[in-house]
Amino acid sequence: MTPGEVFDRVDSKPQGLTSAEAAKRQEKYGKNQIETKEGEPIWLKFIKNFVSTMAILLWFGGAVAFFSGTPQLGIAIWLVNVINGLFSFFQESKASKATDALKKMLPTYSRVIRDGTEQQINAVDLVPGDIMLVEEGDKISADARLLEMTDLQVNQSALTGESNPVRKSPDQIVDHDLSRFELKNMIFAGTTVSSGNGKAVVSAIAMQTEFGKIADLTQGMKEEKSPLEKELDKLTKQISFIAIGIGLAFFAGALFFVQQPLAQAFIFSLGMIVAFIPEGLLPTVTLSLAMAVQRMAKEHALMKSLNSVETLGSTSVICSDKTGTLTQNEMTVNHVWLPGGEYLVNGQGYSPDGDVTLNGKTVTFRDSSDLELTLSGATLCSNARILPPDDEHPRYTVLGDPTEACLGVAAEKAKIDIKQLLQDNPRLRELPFDSNRKRMTTVNSLQRPIDGNKRIAFVKGAPKETSELCTTTRENGKIRPLTDDDRQKIMAANDQYARNGLRVLAVAYRPLDHDDSIPKSMTKYTPEIIEKDMVFLGLVVMADPPRVEVAAAVEKCYEANIRIIMITGDYGLTAESIAKRIGIVRGDHPRVVTGFELGKMSDDDLQTALKDEIIFARVAPEQKYRVVTNLQEMGKVVAVTGDGVNDAPALKKADIGVAMGITGTDVAKEAADMILTDDNFASIVHAVEEGRAVFDNIRKFLTYIFNSNMAEAVPSAFFLFSRGLIALPLTVMQILSIDLGTDMLPALGLGTELPEPGIMQRPPRKHGESLLTRGIVVKAFFWYGALEAILAMIAYFYANWNHTGFMGPLASSGMIYKQATTMTLGAIIFSQIGNALNGRTNRESVFKVGLFKNKLVNIGIIFEICLFAILSYTPFLQGLFHTAPLAPTDWIFLICCPFIIVGIEEARKAWLRHRDNRSKGTLEGEKA
Repeated sequence: MTPGEVFDRVDSKPQGLTSAEAAKRQEKYGKNQIETKEGEPIWLKFIKNFVSTMAILLWFGGAVAFFSGTPQLGIAIWLVNVINGLFSFFQESKASKATDALKKMLPTYSRVIRDGTEQQINAVDLVPGDIMLVEEGDKISADARLLEMTDLQVNQSALTGESNPVRKSPDQIVDHDLSRFELKNMIFAGTTVSSGNGKAVVSAIAMQTEFGKIADLTQGMKEEKSPLEKELDKLTKQISFIAIGIGLAFFAGALFFVQQPLAQAFIFSLGMIVAFIPEGLLPTVTLSLAMAVQRMAKEHALMKSLNSVETLGSTSVICSDKTGTLTQNEMTVNHVWLPGGEYLVNGQGYSPDGDVTLNGKTVTFRDSSDLELTLSGATLCSNARILPPDDEHPRYTVLGDPTEACLGVAAEKAKIDIKQLLQDNPRLRELPFDSNRKRMTTVNSLQRPIDGNKRIAFVKGAPKETSELCTTTRENGKIRPLTDDDRQKIMAANDQYARNGLRVLAVAYRPLDHDDSIPKSMTKYTPEIIEKDMVFLGLVVMADPPRVEVAAAVEKCYEANIRIIMITGDYGLTAESIAKRIGIVRGDHPRVVTGFELGKMSDDDLQTALKDEIIFARVAPEQKYRVVTNLQEMGKVVAVTGDGVNDAPALKKADIGVAMGITGTDVAKEAADMILTDDNFASIVHAVEEGRAVFDNIRKFLTYIFNSNMAEAVPSAFFLFSRGLIALPLTVMQILSIDLGTDMLPALGLGTELPEPGIMQRPPRKHGESLLTRGIVVKAFFWYGALEAILAMIAYFYANWNHTGFMGPLASSGMIYKQATTMTLGAIIFSQIGNALNGRTNRESVFKVGLFKNKLVNIGIIFEICLFAILSYTPFLQGLFHTAPLAPTDWIFLICCPFIIVGIEEARKAWLRHRDNRSKGTLEGEKA
């Protein structure tokens, strides 16, 4: 639309609205502010920590304990639930404040034309139709259509993630294949004016702006359960099924086989149900996750949610931003192409560390006058500055356009003193860049003449448009005519660089002192007068380089069967070049989908496209959100990386959102689940490895906890099916001392096991794969648990017969009976010592990984022994837990238990390894 049509569309005029019109429109459209949706109340979040499926099972277990006449057990189980709920609440209580962070990015005041005069008003009072004035440094308050401007450049990184300022123009747009953020005649709320000034008419305010739409997407998402939470819910149902099934079996056996009275059989079966509920599982999982969070923090990954740790381990797709995540977000000159040769510029980022080489030999500006003039001219014809690191900014920072900033860095690498250069060659006049000319010109007064001229116009701009205005070129210090062959070589070099995703600027100059066609007054200088008959110098080539560590991290992801999809606001050619360079795409012709094309695709077409190598370029925030949503619908567990406001909706939607800690905005950090404190993509890979280990370790201590459940149930079965002839070998309080006492620290130790070798060479776990598998049930109950139960009952009979003789009567009360139950308890505890060591590996020998390498397991073993001794020898606790002191021979028996358990299991693992090696050898033989 033309400016006139814009005024008609928004019902405004060049003189702006009147105060009365603005008031009416505010009644209609409301205030220009980000609305906050009412979140979940804090009390409800608190309650949720006590009503998870596992928590409900524990409440039920405690109630059953009270009903079955063991109130001590009931109190202990409920206390565990309360402590765990409080711990989880405080860990998860950091509610997302992404909306508050978004609000902080909007300005407080705006300058407008109302009632025909310029006024400063509160930004919240802006209405559609207001004429808004912006200048360098301003934060823009609303979406608006430009009416006029002078060298206006806007930093749109808040919306696109790309830090290079975008040049604006009030001209009518004729190209309809552009995304909203590519519209040169529009400025958007939440962005910042980098340079110049402009006048625009407001077209959208508040939640109707592009910024407001991001806020709406960010707020509108419901919190979903993490994969681990879903698995724990599933596990709880499985445990409930097992516990209730065993309880019913014992109830039927007590009622029909033993012929106990109904009430007595019912209470006994309830006790068996309680015995099979792993009361220590929930706090063990919570504490294990908390410890994993601490370990990950040392690897520069801060987790905001405990359950997010394991989610990382099941990640199958990482959707990554490009700028600032895969790349350094620091434009760097890497080539200088001159008619006399191509120079390589080494070093990355805005640091001046590096050098310039020609044919492998280091050169400086003293070795080539052409190189000196090209880099000096490019530096003088720019407005950006680089500030060195300080206490507040640990890295080099840019004031102005990053594309211009890197020109000075390249000059410094050629050993040109930038400060002296600017001081000796002051600027007299500037002809600003505009999108039609695609060039910028400065006129400088030189201390040392060039071609006998001290007044020189330096020009930099697009290679084609700049070279067309040159009639001569400089080669090896001499000026000669620029031929058609020269022009073809210039454009061939430009095209080759462009195909590699590099950005190219041409540099030229024109002597002005002895040219009669040049006006004497510099105020009369125009591009038409100055930008002609120029001398072509060369091409300066630059790019935002990939982070050094990214390629290796990407390779690790591929080995781990984790797919990486680049989603960027940059151009497709640049994105494809970077993706190929770091190994994200490996085919010759990956599909590059622009935001415009994505807008036309159906979800079915998008999901089909997502199955192949694909790159998304020039996408809007809601489109990135849509890509993530479709990947999740395809059954993928999606991690999203990002650092800008534009990334917030996708970060929120992802199964695991990863924000950059250094370059990331507050909005991105609040929306994410994990923050990388070093902005290092490789840290994600370390975190994924830790997440996979967490899932494996949960299975390890899950198996460990279930081992003792079988050993706890078998003594009760002996009591039941002997019809009371065998007194209860293990009391309820002794069961509790195992589940909430001796088992806790070794289980936590298993939760800290380091990732096993090869963990990142296997694919992510399948979607919906259970924590509790048939193999774990068999191993826990019918192997480890059965071995423990056998040793426990041998210990019980040994303690009795040690006093009454072999096959003598079994004690049902008194000191001998207490010693017998203490031996049963001790046998289970000492067997669990062996199982804690066994549980550290699945097939590998525990001696190979280091028998005592896990310090927390070692501490847990010592704790188990000490706690058992305290329970056995402390008079007050003897009465509570039905224990008694043991004889030295009893201790010898108990000490043998872990050796028996470890020895039998090592034999089984050795047989498994032998079988695997034999199968592998057979397969290799068949292939041969």
